[in-house]
Order: sequence, then C-alpha cells, then structure tokens
Amino acid sequence: MRCENFFCSAELCDLLGPVSVSYSIWDKLTRLVMILLVIAAVLGIVVWYEPVVQENQRMREEKFDLEKKIDLESKIAKKLDTQLRSFENPALERTMVERLARERLSYARPGENVIHFERPPVGVALPR
Repeated sequence: MRCENFFCSAELCDLLGPVSVSYSIWDKLTRLVMILLVIAAVLGIVVWYEPVVQENQRMREEKFDLEKKIDLESKIAKKLDTQLRSFENPALERTMVERLARERLSYARPGENVIHFERPPVGVALPR
C-alpha cells in the first residue's frame, strides 16, 4: 500500500498504517454548539416575524370584510341607479310615482279601499 500523504515519508506511513480519526469531545461539543446556534437563530427569526404574520392575517380578514361591504354597496348603487333611470323615463315616471305613493304613503284612487296587514306581535303563535 502506497502512502499518499505528502507530509510524512513512506517509511513512517508504513509504520503507522491506516490512521483512524476519532473526534475528540471538543469537536463534538463544537458541532453541538453550532447546531444549537442555528436552531436559536431560526427560532429568533420566527419570534421576530410572528407579529408581522399576525398583522398580515388581520389585514387580510379586514380586506375580506371590506370587499364584502363593497359588493353590498355596489348592489345597492345598482338598484338606486335603476330607480333613478326609471324616473328619468317620462313614460314610466307617472306610473312609478303612483306606485311609490300607493306603497309607501298608502294613497289610493277615489273609490278604492286601502287595506293594511299588520304583523302579529312577537311570541304569538300563528293559527294553522
């Protein structure tokens, strides 16, 4: 077996034979400390960014709520726009005004009777 170590002579390599390297306790402790430092750094980053992640989650929920409100308001705006356009049409204006007056103000034409239906009080059972 030929020794490929450049730092010792061939005779010395033949005398020693294959050398087994065993790690000393200091090498093992150094590796353990390095691993613990890496773990501590990762935990530090997690703890550092946890409030940022929670704030991001809170803002996403707020954004979702605001988008629902926007959808609701846009539906209301479309409904109001439709009502406005119906009042702008001269052919429909008279019938719209008459219908709204009958529904909301309980107006009636001469000779008509207005009938109001009242809701039963809360907690009263309805007859079947």
